[in-house]
Amino acid sequence: MEDSPKPHVVRRVGALLRAIAAADPAGASTSDLARATGLARPTAHRLLTSLGEEGLVDRDQRTGRWSLGPELYLLGAQAATRYDISDLARDILRDLARESGESAFLSARRGDETVCIASEEGSFPLRSHVLHVGLRLPLGVASAGLVILSHLPDREIAEYLGRRDLTPAWGAEHSSDGIRERVAATRLTGYCVNPGLLVEGSWGMGAAVFDAAGAPAWALSLTGVESRFPPDRLGELGELLLRQAHVLTQRLRRGR
Repeated sequence: MEDSPKPHVVRRVGALLRAIAAADPAGASTSDLARATGLARPTAHRLLTSLGEEGLVDRDQRTGRWSLGPELYLLGAQAATRYDISDLARDILRDLARESGESAFLSARRGDETVCIASEEGSFPLRSHVLHVGLRLPLGVASAGLVILSHLPDREIAEYLGRRDLTPAWGAEHSSDGIRERVAATRLTGYCVNPGLLVEGSWGMGAAVFDAAGAPAWALSLTGVESRFPPDRLGELGELLLRQAHVLTQRLRRGR
């Protein structure tokens, strides 16, 4: 019987694939990926070469940059039938963008992160470009990650904040105390507000979407420039998000 793969190898492979997914569409160099994952360059190159042999990554022979491979597309197409709710949410995103004028997004929880999986541009000419499809952010960061975290049980929140220090990458506003304060505020209204904590002047709001077990598995969010989120408009946008999040939650429970 062959030995099972060592857990640390699986983690390294997962980290490399996520780093490629988060990289520039033109791909990433071996050195870039090694830095992003904390791996030694020879280790990163060895793993990438093996992944390439399986079709999970692809290397541009001219530039030497790595991109996700065709086998991942085929696997992803199969997984989408179970996990991708973009089609169910498409008209909801359009309605959010049309009614608010802001850009609307759908994000999914993946472990300790959220991944943006769909978007719809609003009509207002000035837009925030912080969020885009494929972007991964930790829970508690940006409106989608904060609203999902806020709807988790207290024990899970405490465990998450105990194992993740967000301040080195995301700043002092993302200390455990700061996140707990925003979680408390989110629980009072049901929706969350991100007042330019990632990029100054770029605001966002989010509402959670729940799976059949009642867990916050996705989030709808709106993003835009600060001037579009005055205090007297936050309640209006929050109610819009909550209403559409409820519609999507009910669709998921009905299976259509």
